Amino acid sequence: MHGLAHTQTQARVRIERWVMKSEMDWNDLRYFLAAARLGRLSPAARRLQVEHSTVSRRIDGLERAMGTRLFERHRDGLILTEAGHALLPMAEQVEATVAVLSEALSGQDLSVRGEVRLGTPEGLAVCFLTPHLKPLLDDYPNLTVELLALPRLANLASREADLAITLEPPRRGPYVVSRWTDFAYFLYGARDYLKTHKPITTRADLARHPFIAYIDDYLLIPELRFLEKLCEKPNLRFSCTSMLAHKEAVLAGVGLAVLTPYISAGDPRLVKVLPDEAYFRHTFWLAAHADRLRLKRVRLVWDYLMGLIETRRQLFLGSEG
Repeated sequence: MHGLAHTQTQARVRIERWVMKSEMDWNDLRYFLAAARLGRLSPAARRLQVEHSTVSRRIDGLERAMGTRLFERHRDGLILTEAGHALLPMAEQVEATVAVLSEALSGQDLSVRGEVRLGTPEGLAVCFLTPHLKPLLDDYPNLTVELLALPRLANLASREADLAITLEPPRRGPYVVSRWTDFAYFLYGARDYLKTHKPITTRADLARHPFIAYIDDYLLIPELRFLEKLCEKPNLRFSCTSMLAHKEAVLAGVGLAVLTPYISAGDPRLVKVLPDEAYFRHTFWLAAHADRLRLKRVRLVWDYLMGLIETRRQLFLGSEG
C-alpha cells in the first residue's frame, strides 16, 4: 500500500510541475477528458466531432509533452494510469473555468446561447418533455437543447449530459441533486382486451392473464421488477426495454403491463386494472455536475424544469388520465 501511495504522489507531483512550467493548450485537455470519460478513442472522436486519428495524435502529443503515459492502451479501451488519474481533476477544473469565462466574455451573461444536453428515460423524454420544451426555446432563440432519450440512466460522471432526470440520484461526487417529482405506476390493459377476456376483480385473477414486462438484465433499477409483486407466477409473454413498446403491446392486446400515468394519460384505449392494489410509487431526481450548473444556460434549463413540474405533478401521480 505504501508503494502505491508513493507512486500516486510521484504522478501528482509530475503533473503539477508540468502544469506550472508549461503553456497549456486547453484543446489538448479537451481530448484527454473525452478519452478519459468515454474510455475509447472512437466515442471520444464522435463527442469532439473529429477523426479517430486526431484524438490519438493529440493524446500522444500531450503524453510526450508531459513525459509520462496518461493511458494504458488495451483491446477493451483506454485505462487511466496514475498520472492520468492525477491529471483528471485538474483538467476538469480547467474545463469548468474555461466554460464560465467563455460564457462571460462572449456576453452570454446578457444573452443565453449555446447547447444544453439533458438525459432522461425514453418515455419521459418522448411523452412529457418534448411537448413542453417549446416555450423555453421560444423565449431563448439562441439556446439549443439536446435531449438524450435513453433506455438507461444518463451518466453524469462521464459528462454524457449536463443535466439528468434520473431514477437514482448520484450518491457521491460534486453533484447538485433536487427531488423533481414523485410519480406512480399502475397496471393497465387495453379496453378492448378487457372486454373480451376473463374479468379481473382480485389479484388472484391476474394469474389468468398474460403480462408484458422489462427484460431483467436491462432494468434501470431493481425496483422495476413489478410483476413478482403482483402475481406469484406471472404469465410473461413479451419483454422489452422500452415502456413505449410496453404501451403499444398493451394496445395490441398482447397482455397487461405496468405503465406510468404520464405515458398513458389521455388515451381512452387504456384502462387501469386494480388501481387500488396494483400501484407503485417512485421518484424522479434532477441532477447536474456542480461545475456545469455554474453556466447560465445550464442553470436556465434547470430552473425551467423545476418550474415546469410544479403545476403538473398530478399527471405523474395518476390523478389525470
